[in-house]
Amino acid sequence: MRLQIHFILFIMKTNSIILFFTLTLFCTCLYAQEADWKPLFNGNDLSGWQVCGFPKDVAKQYWKVENSVIVANTNGDTDHNYVWLATKQEYQDFGLKLQFAAFKSSKGNSGLQIRSRYDNDSMYMDGPQVDINPPEPYRVGMMWDETRGVNRWIFPDLPNGKWVNESMVIGKPQFYYSDDSLQWNSMELIVEGWHIKAWLNGVLVTDFNVEGILNDQIHRLRNVGEKGVISLQIHTKDDLKIMYREIYIRKL
Repeated sequence: MRLQIHFILFIMKTNSIILFFTLTLFCTCLYAQEADWKPLFNGNDLSGWQVCGFPKDVAKQYWKVENSVIVANTNGDTDHNYVWLATKQEYQDFGLKLQFAAFKSSKGNSGLQIRSRYDNDSMYMDGPQVDINPPEPYRVGMMWDETRGVNRWIFPDLPNGKWVNESMVIGKPQFYYSDDSLQWNSMELIVEGWHIKAWLNGVLVTDFNVEGILNDQIHRLRNVGEKGVISLQIHTKDDLKIMYREIYIRKL
């Protein structure tokens, strides 16, 4: 009987040690994964970013930091072209996560450019964009290609001149507006090789193989689609108010 008790205690002790090391390894891996995420926005100013657009529009200072949040606000002014807030550094394969606050009272369009490039001569940003369109939330996560010579929806993959509709969505996440109280939507991207995935508030909204599209002749000519800057957009002639925070990137 005593031998059985010692054996049971030995098994319990062994299992406890195994459990301890398993949990330690799990926590270490989890910490390492979280440590891989680096902030793109420091919460204080626009260090590491640059505003791109026509000089007269840049001078209007639509992009600002207020209360540790990036705010894009045209203040009712629609006399402007596209204005982008772009990273100074370029990225190729990465994970990206951010939060944004949208307003029903704002009818403007924004977007998240990836693997893009600003042309100083034409003052235009070529490259693919993950759409952020608060007036029609079903479009958030769909992909529009701003590259000159393309300018069409690529997810869903539609010919030039055709437009998306709500029946084309692959997920139906909740969407939050901040007119009454501040509520944040979360977006996460995985951009790896020629595969792009996006989640809105935890729901998959984009799952797309871009091979043959972002590496075609036009994109190679513009030097976009494979590597480039990350950029937030104010759409031309739109009255827009939108806020961004908690922007993190992880190189893959």
